[in-house]
Amino acid sequence: MSEQIEQIDFIWDGKDKSGKRTKGEIAAKSETIARSELRKMGVRVISVKKKPKPLFGARVKAITPGDIAIFSRQLATMLEAGVPLVQSFDIIGRGHENPSMQKMLLDIKTDIEGGDTLAEALKRRPVYFDELFCNLVESGEQAGVLETLLDKIATYKEKTESLKKKIKKALTYPIAVLVVAFVVTAILLIFVVPVFEELFQSFGADLPAFTKMVINLSEWMQEWWWIIVLSIVAIVYVFGYFHKRSRPFNHFLDRTLLKIPVVGLILNKSAIARFARTLSTMSAAGVPLVEALESVAGACGNIIYADAVLKMREDVATGQRLQFAMQQTVLFPHMVTQMVAIGEESGSIDTMLSKVADFYEEEVDNLVDNLSSLMEPLIMSVLGVLVGGLIVAMYLPIFKMGAAVG
Repeated sequence: MSEQIEQIDFIWDGKDKSGKRTKGEIAAKSETIARSELRKMGVRVISVKKKPKPLFGARVKAITPGDIAIFSRQLATMLEAGVPLVQSFDIIGRGHENPSMQKMLLDIKTDIEGGDTLAEALKRRPVYFDELFCNLVESGEQAGVLETLLDKIATYKEKTESLKKKIKKALTYPIAVLVVAFVVTAILLIFVVPVFEELFQSFGADLPAFTKMVINLSEWMQEWWWIIVLSIVAIVYVFGYFHKRSRPFNHFLDRTLLKIPVVGLILNKSAIARFARTLSTMSAAGVPLVEALESVAGACGNIIYADAVLKMREDVATGQRLQFAMQQTVLFPHMVTQMVAIGEESGSIDTMLSKVADFYEEEVDNLVDNLSSLMEPLIMSVLGVLVGGLIVAMYLPIFKMGAAVG
């Protein structure tokens, strides 16, 4: 296969069909091709120039799962409107604000023009399009219902991304506030308390025990602050190292998180919602249950639930009903297993699982809001104890002297 020519960004100036002056950008393999494309668009070209590169190099913007979700919805909408696949990629790609996403979509368009199916082109980019995405697209192409399957994929991606954002919101806020509290406390101990210490030494009087304790802590922080910094860096590094490489560590971490009050409840319901949403989407696409469960395991977002789904897959492969396989894991509530049982009996398991997913996604949304309401007074209490305690410790000797003078 001959090496593909990389597309170049051009800035063009011209007039539209009504004679109005217009300008814009276009990506093409050469200036000649760019002019040809513009003529096809009804533009009377005045000038076409290569887009100058930034002086210090352009910052590469990463492709996020949110970009993939938006792309899925755009492609589904265009195909449902009757726009051809290649043209859809061209329109979405050229109109995308993220240069990395734009390049990838136009590369996929080139692959399709070269004879690849959409599924084959997506499988070449496993970092952005997982096995679930590619399998559903392939099923849609084979059955001739690609636009329908893409609509289901788009809905699935939108729901899962929304769920992820809610979980991040629940966990990020308290962590961020506690980090700020720690930083403020450290600044007070290292820079503010020493000023008061010099003042107290000039008094020559005995200090309250609480004040002495804070001063001793301040002196220790001034001398050994680097130990705390190194310890935090080491903990973050070790955590990241084992999180990426150790399955037993991840198993322990996920099991522990599921047992934390409120947070564990959110993570449990989130995993059930992901399980139900993914299996519903794959069932609606006609993917066999045993094959679907393998993809579902990776989409649960928790290793405890992933292992349970893989065990369910083994049981289903031996002829056991999905309802009984779910009951044996002791992870799924009675309502979920009963909805699955009704779906199996009526042949509408995808519809039942979709209703389960809707219910648990709403539950997660409510729990996140409740957690935020619960955490705010708790965090304010922690801040009050830390900062207020330091302030009281510094002013106790002044109050004591004032009482003595009075």
